[in-house]
Amino acid sequence: MVFSYDPSMAMRFPSLATGLLHVSGLSKVTEEPDAVARYEQEALRRLEAGSEADLAPIRAWRSAFSSMGLKPTKYRCASEALLRRLRKENTLPRLHPIVDLCNAVSAAYAIPVAAFDLERIEGDLTVGPAKGNEEYLTFGGELEHPTPGEIIFADTALRAHARRWTNRQSAHSAISKQTDNALLVMEALHADAEKDVAGARDALASTLGAQGATVRKGLLIGGIGRFETTEVSY
Repeated sequence: MVFSYDPSMAMRFPSLATGLLHVSGLSKVTEEPDAVARYEQEALRRLEAGSEADLAPIRAWRSAFSSMGLKPTKYRCASEALLRRLRKENTLPRLHPIVDLCNAVSAAYAIPVAAFDLERIEGDLTVGPAKGNEEYLTFGGELEHPTPGEIIFADTALRAHARRWTNRQSAHSAISKQTDNALLVMEALHADAEKDVAGARDALASTLGAQGATVRKGLLIGGIGRFETTEVSY
């Protein structure tokens, strides 16, 4: 599977930096409560100086959402939604060992982290404007069609795996107990985006690798280039 951006993304969002991890052997990974709690505490320390809306990574995403014609306070990027919940509740929900870790790291770095079950993606995965004929599965089980021009994660079979870029991920390829082979995607648009996505990527790689998962790293700058996952032997 090849992950890449539509060519139009480089022109529209030149500051984009993307950290990538291909992780196999997720069945070996168990809950890491200490790591999750540590990253949650880092996120809470970030919030001591102000709200999540004051953070540079979040400001950059709000600006991008506005440029896409979306109201930032209605459609929040994933990391802003997590930080908002963490500020109100002082903790994040526990859903799945990988999801919990990704959410905690996302909050700590204020960077959206998407986790896709690679077995549920057909062909390649491209981030770019929707044509409108793609299918998106909600967590409520409903099928939707993205608005033409909306930025989505779409595979070769025209299935949308995320709507409104970093706002809503599809239930179709969400991490589950059966997932053993995943793609993790971290994206940022602020001034220190490259450094921060690399930090978030390395934090996840270190924790997952220490538990026996096989991890391969990637980094794309400015929406240019491609990241290819490798075949996994079982």
